[in-house]
Amino acid sequence: MRTLIILLFLVITIVAVVLFMFFKDDSKHFFTLFHTQKKLPELHHKIDTKFFEQWLETLDFHSPELKQLKEALHHHIIWMDGLINAIIINILCGGHVLVEWFPWLAKTKTIHIFAQLLGLDFKRIQFTPDLLPADILGGEIYNSKSQEFDTKMWPIMANIILADEINRATPKVQSALLEAMQEHQVTIWGTTHKLPEPFFVLATQNPIEQEWTYPLPEAQIDRFLFKVLVHYPSLADEKMILDTMEKEALTKIKPVISHSQLVNIKKHIDDIIISDEVKHYITRLTSITRKEHEYILYGTSPRGSIGLMLASKAVALAEGRTYVTHEDVQRVALPVLRHRVILNYQAKLSGLSEDQVLLELFEEVKLV
Repeated sequence: MRTLIILLFLVITIVAVVLFMFFKDDSKHFFTLFHTQKKLPELHHKIDTKFFEQWLETLDFHSPELKQLKEALHHHIIWMDGLINAIIINILCGGHVLVEWFPWLAKTKTIHIFAQLLGLDFKRIQFTPDLLPADILGGEIYNSKSQEFDTKMWPIMANIILADEINRATPKVQSALLEAMQEHQVTIWGTTHKLPEPFFVLATQNPIEQEWTYPLPEAQIDRFLFKVLVHYPSLADEKMILDTMEKEALTKIKPVISHSQLVNIKKHIDDIIISDEVKHYITRLTSITRKEHEYILYGTSPRGSIGLMLASKAVALAEGRTYVTHEDVQRVALPVLRHRVILNYQAKLSGLSEDQVLLELFEEVKLV
């Protein structure tokens, strides 16, 4: 019996060797193809999960100036890495940031310190239900001495604007920022006034479920390049916040990057190369949101594709590269697109967020 088993094993071995030698090229192709088909989906899913969901915390700055800026911010701001990275990326590519979550999470303090470190003018506008567009933009005021109207520019004439609780004001007031954010200018009584450069708006928005809030008009929300969600800090981070508060003095903060340095860094955005392959990947990510879906009422506009391209270029610049990769696009996909899709009532009844729906769609878009 033992001899029979040995003979059978030898016969099978000889047959296998003969078949392998005869079909050498085809067998090699077959096994390679099988291995590739088995591994690709797993790799694709792994890359998507990592870069779609964690980019705000894992982004690494290679530029010495940007590194110095972030280190200076960390001396005063604890745990807000996601928001800090989002602000820096938007400053580089000329975008604006919409921040949503509850009040009292140091968003005002973060943007104020940011402006001081850059040596830029900063103005804070508290949006309330009784606010008027003229309170933001300014207007013509009659001068009794000269008997003429003088143009008075209000808070909008600054480099960095904090629009605090923007959805507490009416849509008419919210829309007062449209021209400023898009064209970097304002028009008062037919006269156009250019805004200082750089011009950056960070708006905070309370969750729409809270009382006395108005939803932002679609045209207004589309002007924000990023929508960032800020959450409560961990216990360890909150302890560090208390330690920092004991020895902090905002008046002693000095700029770490000059205006000329910032302008010079921003110029390199135009030199970043983005291939046709990556552009096709961007358009596939945005176009998939426009297809008929059980949870999406309206998909993203072409402005979403433009935003993905600009933001991915800024990420490549921040990481010290001269070209954009698929991963750069994935890093900015959620903050660029989450406020540009409108979910239907079925999604809201199911308790789904824009991020959950988008991540499900993104898994269908292959890298190749």
